[in-house]
Amino acid sequence: MSSLILADKAFVRATITNFFFFFSLNCFILLPLYIEGAGGTEIEIGIVMGLYNAVGILCQPLVGAWVDALGRRPFMLLGAGIVTVAALLAAGAPSIPMLAFVRALQGVGFSAFFVANYSYVLDLTPPAHRGWALGIYGVAGLVATAVAPLIGEWVIRRMGFRPLFGLAAVLAMVAAVFVWRLPGGRPGGPLPVAGSLWERGGLDELRHRHMAVTLFFGLGAGTTFVFLPTFADSLGVETLALFYTAFAVAAIGVRVFGGRLIDTHGRRAVIVPSMLVQTGAVALLALLGFLVSRTSLTPVVPVLFVAGLMSGGAHGLLYPGLAALVTDAAPQTRRGVIVAMFGAVFLVGQTAGSFVFGYITHGIGYAFMWTMLASLLLLGSALSMSLTDRRVA
Repeated sequence: MSSLILADKAFVRATITNFFFFFSLNCFILLPLYIEGAGGTEIEIGIVMGLYNAVGILCQPLVGAWVDALGRRPFMLLGAGIVTVAALLAAGAPSIPMLAFVRALQGVGFSAFFVANYSYVLDLTPPAHRGWALGIYGVAGLVATAVAPLIGEWVIRRMGFRPLFGLAAVLAMVAAVFVWRLPGGRPGGPLPVAGSLWERGGLDELRHRHMAVTLFFGLGAGTTFVFLPTFADSLGVETLALFYTAFAVAAIGVRVFGGRLIDTHGRRAVIVPSMLVQTGAVALLALLGFLVSRTSLTPVVPVLFVAGLMSGGAHGLLYPGLAALVTDAAPQTRRGVIVAMFGAVFLVGQTAGSFVFGYITHGIGYAFMWTMLASLLLLGSALSMSLTDRRVA
């Protein structure tokens, strides 16, 4: 069945589309460095970066019902178009207020594209092989995560940030071209009736324990990615490319070689240890914060590399494992809504990391911030131990 999924041209094209779309968005991973260089504080970094997720939280539950009603492809096109416009605005006028607006636009574009594209892929994959298929599909986004900082650093050092934002616009246009060539997919259903945009079926999902675990997972992932660039800079690290490369290599590796465990051993069997590994990675950053300063002789990059491997390995199984668990019982006509709620909860965690931990870091420093985050993730790990697998058809 795995080979049949990979032989599905629609699945392969959707995966390639995912790569170009997230390559475009990941060109903004190093944006905190630009904001810091422009005189912004950790608070402003947290606000600008967090706007992307905050807007997504509002948009995704609204988009989900319409993706189910109107079909997947129109919203993939809409998302790619909005992200293209956002990148062009960033290239044209990269002030901190404009970048805040850009991140908000990217949140809208991401919401439309993610819910539609993820639902499109779910339509193509049977539940018994869904964990592995979602993992392979997600590899495209992880490759983009690995490549974008490498290329981004090269572009920034030689040409500056504006050409990088221009590159992001071109990549989003390429994603739109691939979306245009995708088969239409599952036809839409009835339009959502008035008053049902926040679909009751989706809101019911919030009562499940796996949504709480998703919240903690998002909190760890979001905080790490937003504040790692400036944390590393405070320690005198000149390049973060190795962290992102380690993250992507580990995530890709566990999905390619261990992704079938999600289907053969069950969702919970991979979620629990992955949550613990994510906690360990953040604890390692806390240890660095306490023991190392800019003038220390302690080698920091190897430790960041290990933290990247741990974070990537955890992320590589957590996202498809939780996504499969969430969608196992979702009917085809409701997948957009369920995917939207899952994505929104993940973004709530990421946004909380950007906003709240920005203030915490500004007030008490990175070491105590990472310690607080590790403590919260340990609580999430304990919660994951009480998860139960849904029946896989």
